[in-house]
Amino acid sequence: MLSKLEPVFWLLGIAGLYATIGMGVVIALTANKLKNRGVLTGALLILAVFIVTIFKVGVANLAVLIGLGATALIVEYVLYRFGLAPHLDWETRKYRKEMIRQTSLHSVLLSGSLIFLVPFVWLVVTSLKEEKEMSAFPPVWIPTQQVKMDIDGKSVGLANLAYEGTTAKVAIMKEYDTGDRLVRILEPSNLSGKELMTKVGNLKEIRHVAPVWKNYPSAIKFLPKETNGGLLYLWNTLQVSGLSIIGSLLSASMVAYAFARLKWPGRDSLFVVLLATMMLPAAVTMMPVFLIFRSFGWIDTLKPLWVPSFLGSAFNIFLMRQFFMGIPTELEEAARIDGCSFYTIFWRIVLPQVKPALAALTIMSFMGSWNDFRGPLIYLSSPDRQPLAYALQLFQTAHSSEPGLLMAASTMVMMPVLALFFFTQRYFIQGITLTGIKG
Repeated sequence: MLSKLEPVFWLLGIAGLYATIGMGVVIALTANKLKNRGVLTGALLILAVFIVTIFKVGVANLAVLIGLGATALIVEYVLYRFGLAPHLDWETRKYRKEMIRQTSLHSVLLSGSLIFLVPFVWLVVTSLKEEKEMSAFPPVWIPTQQVKMDIDGKSVGLANLAYEGTTAKVAIMKEYDTGDRLVRILEPSNLSGKELMTKVGNLKEIRHVAPVWKNYPSAIKFLPKETNGGLLYLWNTLQVSGLSIIGSLLSASMVAYAFARLKWPGRDSLFVVLLATMMLPAAVTMMPVFLIFRSFGWIDTLKPLWVPSFLGSAFNIFLMRQFFMGIPTELEEAARIDGCSFYTIFWRIVLPQVKPALAALTIMSFMGSWNDFRGPLIYLSSPDRQPLAYALQLFQTAHSSEPGLLMAASTMVMMPVLALFFFTQRYFIQGITLTGIKG
């Protein structure tokens, strides 16, 4: 019966964890607004003790989690009821309700962020581990290396060994395939210099926090020499990404301006047809497009990867059209009175007003072309024309048994996209919201 109710208890424990932290934050913020230093100090102290205890004991202990959460909630309620509630006025109560709303919202957002962040953290951490830590259970989240020192002209690892009722610090002088180890005692001093044989299971390695950075140059070293350390793959990817961005911006902005601002017969009907193309799966058009490119003689070239961007994308055109429609028509009318042509209005008046949409389109085009794997798989066969995404797949096939090198290679391929999104996320979010410029 208890085993069936265990998931319920876990939910209660996690809910108590969130409620304790959230209530402590709300009490601390409200006390700070009232300048009640006693309650503020008490709330911060409760939060500190609770968080430190949770980290020390761990959330794996269900009984401790529930008991500690319930105790902290009771103490926080007493602190609020007798230390804070008597001093609340209507303005502070309104502030407290807003803080409760904000705290709840940010708790949900932070939880979702942590869930989506775990795979990325695991990728980076694994790329910095030694081989023995990659398959360890429970998983190792902080990379470490065995402490080593130079003895007799060679670097040897250090470990602890239970010997004659004491814990001896030993240096592993030689390793044997049978699992035996020749060790030399370093401490205590009365046994220093003594050598003996022991099983590897009797040794506890002395480790310190130290990432294994050599995985990254080792991953590059395994690439074919003719790729110049992967720079050839990078150059191919940059070509495709740069041309795709230029093509997407030009085609989407021009076509969208025609749909949004110019009046011509069949405009709305043709726009509906354009949007209908978004319902066509890529697998349906794959073969006809391949035959077209083959008739042009573009197979095993980079052209099929970037030329389609100059022909426009339904989603990109729709995105730009929504922004164009949000621009006041008075700007264009004033430009026409001054004698500007449609092209002048487009380049000098309208286009500068949709910078958020252009930024979002640039980011999406870059990410799509940088991570494109299907296109190179279909159209390319020569190794010297492969982009990073396809090269990473080849690297995985050749080094699937070396997770450290594979994770290092994946991290290096992913970092440019991650850095671009990190520094331009404001423009990306602003562009996706389709706010436009209102008069």
